[in-house]
Amino acid sequence: MLQFILRRTLSGALSLAVLITLIFFFARLSGNPTDLYLPQDVSEVVRNQIAEERGFNEPVLTQFGKFLSDLSRGDLGQSLRFARPAIDVVTEAMPTTLTLAALAIPIATVLALIIGSLAAMRPDGVFDRIATGTSLAASALPDFWLAIVGILVFAVSLRWLPTSGMGTPLHWVLPVAILVFRPLGILVQVFRTSMISVLSADYIRAAQAKGVRQTTIVMRHALPNAIIPMLMVVAYQSAGILNGAIVIEVIFGLPGVGRLMLDSIVFRDFNLLQAVVVVTAVAIFAVTALADVLHALIDPRINHG
Repeated sequence: MLQFILRRTLSGALSLAVLITLIFFFARLSGNPTDLYLPQDVSEVVRNQIAEERGFNEPVLTQFGKFLSDLSRGDLGQSLRFARPAIDVVTEAMPTTLTLAALAIPIATVLALIIGSLAAMRPDGVFDRIATGTSLAASALPDFWLAIVGILVFAVSLRWLPTSGMGTPLHWVLPVAILVFRPLGILVQVFRTSMISVLSADYIRAAQAKGVRQTTIVMRHALPNAIIPMLMVVAYQSAGILNGAIVIEVIFGLPGVGRLMLDSIVFRDFNLLQAVVVVTAVAIFAVTALADVLHALIDPRINHG
């Protein structure tokens, strides 16, 4: 198990290193940030002075070396836009994104367990066909389209829900519902398939032959085994929810990490962009690594060596 955890940690660290490197160099292809933050009529002397103080006029490799040196000390630099440590700006925006994820993930998982179980109990039945068709459509629809349709229907036409902000519980209904839709469709498909496979096993047939109630068979015997393949899917869908939060936060005006990432790109706030990527990537890696470990502990077929 220890080797499994070390191998998983090394793989995540390498992926994180590649991602940070790509973000650093690609961000600087957008140009010099001083062109955005200084007036157009400012003298070239002042412009060069500001660029020199910020290190923007140094070679890119030199900037990258300094960035890695600062990163090794836990220093992600100052945000140009907010004139504050970039990590502080990110941690202030993180609760909004975590709230979205903390609401969306359990809702999608519980609904998938219920819908998938009911669909698997009678394959090719009316409910199974409706659930399968709906879940396939849900997994294929893009978040931004669902968000726009949701606003037009529930906010503009029916006027049941607000279009933006986060002042009341009603403000969270549409963003969370939109964020749940796609992972719910994928999880229903995964759990339905897994449950059908488990319900066809010999020990389930033996329980049915003994006259055990179908509800007891599903809840006590089938569900614990069918849920194992779902663990990794839930973990990766959690990462997808964090990515989808970028679109949702922009459309619904939520001050989360996703919106902060987009703003940092628009305003060429390199340090803030790098801080957002580092924090988000570490969070996603932690979630997927934890799921891998739990999967290895639960399923004895996983090779720990």
